Parts: sequence; structure tokens; C-alpha cells
Amino acid sequence: MNKPVYLIGFMGSGKTTWGKKLAKALDVPFIDLDHELVEKIGMSIPEYFSLHGETQFRLLEQETLHASQNREGIISTGGGTPCYFDNMDWLLDNGTVLYLKHSPKSLWSRLSKSDVHKRPALKGLQGEDLLHFIEEKLEEREPFYNRAHIQVDQINTSLEDLVALVQNYDHQ
Repeated sequence: MNKPVYLIGFMGSGKTTWGKKLAKALDVPFIDLDHELVEKIGMSIPEYFSLHGETQFRLLEQETLHASQNREGIISTGGGTPCYFDNMDWLLDNGTVLYLKHSPKSLWSRLSKSDVHKRPALKGLQGEDLLHFIEEKLEEREPFYNRAHIQVDQINTSLEDLVALVQNYDHQ
């Protein structure tokens, strides 16, 4: 691979899960920027959010993103990372960007089963309130996400398809 592959998508879209699988299949490192951020700040993202607020978190997130420049591998970003500052332009300039796309209903189903305490943006939302939140946020974020070099329907795309898409794009 000539440059890193940045995985973007809404929370719960499978960036970490698919990132690990893709990295293993391509025999490259997997880097989770949220995990690196947690190690850097010495606390969970929800704790940091509550102590310092979203603006400080987004600045720290951008700093962590920029530190990934020139690293080899598959790099998972936070769901909001492409949507703040000039992050999407930076991602497009510094790697191959792969959007793991889901419908609001698909995300709702996945997030309904996850630990919402680990996701500060969800604030304990459930049921129709959660679905409404996802629909609104996804509508806000899709103009950023849709700029990705590669967009895949994550539910209907196999690992083999992802590997082929990344390898073919990398050789352009």
C-alpha cells in the first residue's frame, strides 16, 4: 500500500471490526485513532467529553489524526472526525478514504445492541428517539462521508470485496 486507508462512517458502522479484518487480510497494521486518543488522554472519551467539552475533544481528535500522517496501514477514525475543521480534506489528501455506509435503520439496529455509555453522543437514547437522532446526524454527516474515495454498502460487501477495492484503488 502506498498510503494509509482511513475508514470513516457513522458510529456503529463497523470501522474497528472491519478495519482489523482488512488489516489482517492486507498484512498491514491496524490503528484505531479513538484508542490512541484514549491512551494519550488517560481516560475514556465520555470522561473527556464531560470534563472538557466537545470543542476540546475535536481539537485533540484532529491533533491525533494529523499525527497519523505517513503511517502505514488501516486507520479507523471516529464517526465525527471527517466532519470537523478541514479533517475531510486532510484525509483525502493523506490517504485513501473508505466510507462504510449503512442505512439509518441498520445503524439503529446495531447501536441499540451496543453499550451506549461508551458513546457520549447518544446520551442514553433508545427506540424511536435513537432512530431520529441517527437520521438527523447522518443527514448532517453524509455530505462529508460521501466525499470518500471509496464508498461501500457495509452490509452487502464481503471482506474479499473490500480487499479488492482497496488494492485496486491503491494501484490507480
